[in-house]
Amino acid sequence: QVQLVESGGGLVHPGGSLRLSCAASGFTFSRYVMRWYRQVPGKERELVAGITNGGSTNYADSVKGRFTISRDNSMKMVYLQMNSLKPEDTAVYYCRAIDALGRGYWGQGTQVTVSS
Repeated sequence: QVQLVESGGGLVHPGGSLRLSCAASGFTFSRYVMRWYRQVPGKERELVAGITNGGSTNYADSVKGRFTISRDNSMKMVYLQMNSLKPEDTAVYYCRAIDALGRGYWGQGTQVTVSS
């Protein structure tokens, strides 16, 4: 059974930090590109960051220099370190696994709220 389980969301003040985690199971994790997306009500889900199985990364312009994606293939985990958080980072954050054919899986999401 494939599972992607996100954790680490919560309420944080502007300028604060959070670290999201995504635990994967039920598939060959090391063969998949891993991505973090986010979504706010009424808007489309947007790509935040991605990391290949080789460790190459890419980021949305809005988070470059503030967020860092990483993965641990031995633990089947992917992380998103979020620093200097802004109110506009408030969203539900989703973990996604994608194979070479573009097929993939989604997690259930974790809420991040940045507010004073």
